[in-house]
Amino acid sequence: MTTDEVWKLSPIVQRFLSYRAALPLAQEQVSVMLALLGTRPEPVSRFIDLGCGDGILGAAVLGQYPQSRGLLVDFSEPMLVQAREKLSDRTSSLEFLNLDYGNPAWVNAVRAKGPFDAIVSGYSIHHQPDDRKRTIYAEIFGLLAPRGWFVNIEHILSTAQTSIELFGKQYIDARYTIELQNNGSRRRAEIADEFINRPDKAANILSPVELQCHWLREIGYEEVDYYFRVYELAVFAGRRPQ
Repeated sequence: MTTDEVWKLSPIVQRFLSYRAALPLAQEQVSVMLALLGTRPEPVSRFIDLGCGDGILGAAVLGQYPQSRGLLVDFSEPMLVQAREKLSDRTSSLEFLNLDYGNPAWVNAVRAKGPFDAIVSGYSIHHQPDDRKRTIYAEIFGLLAPRGWFVNIEHILSTAQTSIELFGKQYIDARYTIELQNNGSRRRAEIADEFINRPDKAANILSPVELQCHWLREIGYEEVDYYFRVYELAVFAGRRPQ
């Protein structure tokens, strides 16, 4: 099994979804995404949630643009099961697609449904090698409508060891707090060991946010920046020109 195949395993999916609440400033990251989409002169009509997981970003876009229609794309069927359940009341507005965007053929499956006013992604593309990341960003650019936004909420490579250590400490502390609130019995040391030795860690191929913004500019995106950053997490984005 390749490292990214762990995301097709239900136990790994459930662990990730239960731990996401411990990510620092997660709600604020989604708020930054919505603020960027809100700069459009027209409301978002069509969007993609790429590597959608349980559909949390798609749900946020629908919350802000209830008349929009979206494609929720993931290669993990357990993730798509979670997304369908979470958004069962909005199925008429959504299409769930089991596609591996690591394969360039994914574009052919969605192109006819575009162009898209927004393509968003959360904690997903960092599993791809750098050369594939850059190609994916170019593929996304080709799917966007004029003035369409690509917004990536992402796990990035920090060059400062202090940043890496602070991220780990805050995450472990938050997860331990959740454990106590749920009357759990695990000690903080157990949670720390699980975080450090987590089975999906090998699937992470992290890249500096500055480098990824440079790729976006080279491709042709405008208004490129990282609009939020905390430790090893960032929200970076770019817009297709008019």
